[in-house]
Amino acid sequence: MPLLRIHLDSDRSTARRVLQLHQEGKGHHESREAAREQAWRQGRTPAGEPVFVGITNGRRNVQLLYDVEVYSDATP
Repeated sequence: MPLLRIHLDSDRSTARRVLQLHQEGKGHHESREAAREQAWRQGRTPAGEPVFVGITNGRRNVQLLYDVEVYSDATP
């Protein structure tokens, strides 16, 4: 199944907290749900849990990065 890369706008403190939770083996429920909702808004059906892959290192705009496995759009 294809992966969809989701970019979620965030602030620096939230991004650091999400990264720290990930490093501790925990998840950030709110951002994971936001990634799933973004996949739906892009017209794709999530096939699994969003996977946190990191944060951008922007000076102004920091983003959380998630990969979401989605069902392919192939029709018979």
